[in-house]
Amino acid sequence: MTQRQDGPIWLRPEQARAGRPAERSRAEITAAAVELADREGLDAVSMRRVATALGTGAASLYRYVATRDELLDLMTDSAAAEYDLPAPTGDWPADLLTVARQARQIMRRHPWLPALVIGRPTLGPHGADLLEHVLAVLADHPAAPSRKVEAFALLGGLTALFAQNETAARAADAAHRTAYLRHLATDGGHPRIAALFTTPGPAAPHDPFEDVLTRALAGVLD
Repeated sequence: MTQRQDGPIWLRPEQARAGRPAERSRAEITAAAVELADREGLDAVSMRRVATALGTGAASLYRYVATRDELLDLMTDSAAAEYDLPAPTGDWPADLLTVARQARQIMRRHPWLPALVIGRPTLGPHGADLLEHVLAVLADHPAAPSRKVEAFALLGGLTALFAQNETAARAADAAHRTAYLRHLATDGGHPRIAALFTTPGPAAPHDPFEDVLTRALAGVLD
């Protein structure tokens, strides 16, 4: 049985001071888990499956990672290494949207990531770099430090919700839902739904992501 480990995994050495030399690294184990999740989904990630991908036994992975939850934390933090964080420009809404756009693309590349951002938020070394960047972007904003941290959490969480909705929309076939809404619009019992199809709108479908995020961030930082 694996011994209980106290504290976050990033505060523990990768290799025990005694015992056999390490044959793997946490980075290798994390990369194998991410590749598996990208290919088959988060439910496919288990210590046994990751060990098989690495050509070793599941028991050997516990020398590096105490639990599956710790492996999930490592995966989340590894995704945070994919950001390209330019120097702040002084335009905090634009700079935060730059972060949000990247977050959305990263979550599209890793469809398993939004669920972890929402359901198992964690902060590792790469996540700390991202937080530091957001705080630098907001350095001259008059909001209290606690509000700036809330803005950081909101940016990640709201982006994850949008990414989850995109995935669900593809899975549920958005065209079928639109056809049903059009049917409801003609039945006489749903006037507000009917108005959605009679009110002139933009020529192209409108993506509300950036507008919603900008308003939400402004509200938190007010």
